[in-house]
Amino acid sequence: MSRARKPDWLKMRPPSGERFTDIKQSLRDRDLHTVCEEANCPNMGDCWSGREGPGTATFMLMGDRCSRGCNFCDVETGGMDPLDPDEPAQVASAVSDIGLDYVVLTSVDRDDLSDQGAGHFAETIREIKRQDSDVLVEALIPDFQGERRLVEKVIDAEPDVLAHNVETVERLQWPVRDRRAGYEQSLSVLRQIATESDAYAKTSIMLGIGEYDHEVYQTLGDLRSVGVDIVTLGQYLQPSRSHLDVSEYVHPDAFDTWQRVAEEELDFLYCASGPMVRSSYRAGELFVEALERDGASAATARQQARGD
Repeated sequence: MSRARKPDWLKMRPPSGERFTDIKQSLRDRDLHTVCEEANCPNMGDCWSGREGPGTATFMLMGDRCSRGCNFCDVETGGMDPLDPDEPAQVASAVSDIGLDYVVLTSVDRDDLSDQGAGHFAETIREIKRQDSDVLVEALIPDFQGERRLVEKVIDAEPDVLAHNVETVERLQWPVRDRRAGYEQSLSVLRQIATESDAYAKTSIMLGIGEYDHEVYQTLGDLRSVGVDIVTLGQYLQPSRSHLDVSEYVHPDAFDTWQRVAEEELDFLYCASGPMVRSSYRAGELFVEALERDGASAATARQQARGD
């Protein structure tokens, strides 16, 4: 079956420039992985270069092979290596060398490990903060099979933003995600982040995989009800013919509408929404802009909601 032609609004500009080259070399020197590269993110050049400030890079911890097999993801499954004990220090060193003031940490799923990698996440966050306490850290974590003690390990490391992606609406969790994932399990992780940490809770949704508008609205409402502060919406793009088919290329106007719904009706701190948006898209810039615009009131609202 031939794949539908991509519309003009999905045309990508290949990454380039001196800063892009410098960052790539710094990562290679330390044998580090980024989800930007492993998942073929279309915004790699934009985020690494940064429109203002030093830009954003998303480090992928614990190797480049995953213990799960989600049907939307381009990361290889199986054959995981032991953890590199030097990785937290290497990541912190790269953050300093590149000059990032906002860093995103994510990982493959490591269901094979006793703590599923939660301790490795926490150690990396602490090492970055130890080297420079002014660096803002966003951690995009797996669901840890819903084990609260493992989520708590990451919370205790005090990231500034703590994210976990619900990925899609409830009806489409399978076949989009691995069967070990689930809608309620992801909501429980996000609820724990929102209620037990000082971090801003964040998640991401893909569109164009067969969801209906009322399901997207319901998902946004569910996310807000458990305390999620930040949401991103982007177009699903099929990495290869063996991955999940694209059901629809959603028009940019629809993404604009969802942004207005999220920010104006449902009162998310901010919503990044567009065909090329991914979870970490311009994460540092948008977060800082949102705090500058409404940060004090947002922080106060979170404290009041927790009864602080």
